[in-house]
Amino acid sequence: MHKNFILDAGTVMGHKNNLVLGKSSIYYNEYNPKVLHPIERMIGRAPLKLKNFSGYDLWRLYEITYLNAFGTPCVATGEIIVPADSTYIIESKSLKLYIGSFTMTKMKNLKQLEDVIRADLSKELECEIQVNLFQVEDCPFSIVKLPGELIDNEERLPMQNLAYNPDILSADKSLVVRETLRSNILRTLCPVTGQPDHASIQISYEGNRIDRQNLFAYLASLRTHQGFHEQCVELIFSDIKTTLNPVHLQVTACFTRRGGIDINPVRTDFDSAEKPVRLIRQ
Repeated sequence: MHKNFILDAGTVMGHKNNLVLGKSSIYYNEYNPKVLHPIERMIGRAPLKLKNFSGYDLWRLYEITYLNAFGTPCVATGEIIVPADSTYIIESKSLKLYIGSFTMTKMKNLKQLEDVIRADLSKELECEIQVNLFQVEDCPFSIVKLPGELIDNEERLPMQNLAYNPDILSADKSLVVRETLRSNILRTLCPVTGQPDHASIQISYEGNRIDRQNLFAYLASLRTHQGFHEQCVELIFSDIKTTLNPVHLQVTACFTRRGGIDINPVRTDFDSAEKPVRLIRQ
């Protein structure tokens, strides 16, 4: 039986005091990029069989507010796209505090705010990222259903053990398919606060037909796994890829919103990846 990987909070940035997660925080009303805290991706990848990933992380922002050039309050929504090969990710609470710091900050227009956020995050992450901001009335975040066949409602035997176990994954080697499966049961834990994170997950692959009963059991075995959203998706991708060896694989998780932000990591070895949709729980 495999042990759950635990990312110690003190290890995440080399010293626990660098983190703002799980602590009382000062909420700044004036622009303050110093609150941003990068975290090395390789810390979460260290226990994984795979170390290099393609794809990206899509962050949606729902609570952006600032002042225009006349001092009038404005609101907006937005999205941030970070490539999976970036050296760093941004600690989610620090991003929340950073976005909140624009509350009493004057901007010429929404484009200037977009440019400032892009420049600050690109600097902290040491890579080029995408930032798109929208007027609330023009926000494209429509709620839709996650594409794919749902595996949650299939009849199954009683589950005796929910301990993390990637070896339970199996596939029918006599049948090659290309299909997309989905589940709403993914539940993991923040490695710093221990708070639960919930997500719907989509698994698209080409290869030997994956046993759905065992895939469901595997996802259930992650209920006490401690990891940031990005690492959880990379763990699932790594486990499926190294255990079942599909020709192509994409794993997308749509995590529920926290602090006005939802995070949607995508890991793929297909030639292209479809953008995650927004779900009812987000």
